[in-house]
Amino acid sequence: MANVISATELARKLGDVLGKVRYRREVFVVERNGEPVARLAPIPSTASASLVEGLRAWRGAARADPSFADDLERVNAADRPPRNPWA
Repeated sequence: MANVISATELARKLGDVLGKVRYRREVFVVERNGEPVARLAPIPSTASASLVEGLRAWRGAARADPSFADDLERVNAADRPPRNPWA
């Protein structure tokens, strides 16, 4: 079901409305003087994966490498802040 919004309200809340369209996949019908004039809907895209696709990829992924945490610890220990040129 589409949300109905006036053109004035859309102008005031454009960022919020576009966020709802993009992230929540909501649809809006824009009215001017009580007449529908436009429909805002998300563009179908294959670029973004669905939650189900993400879960399938996560389940099908290889097991975690137990030595990876040790590698991160070594990198972190070797990391030093940059030299202070004013010291």
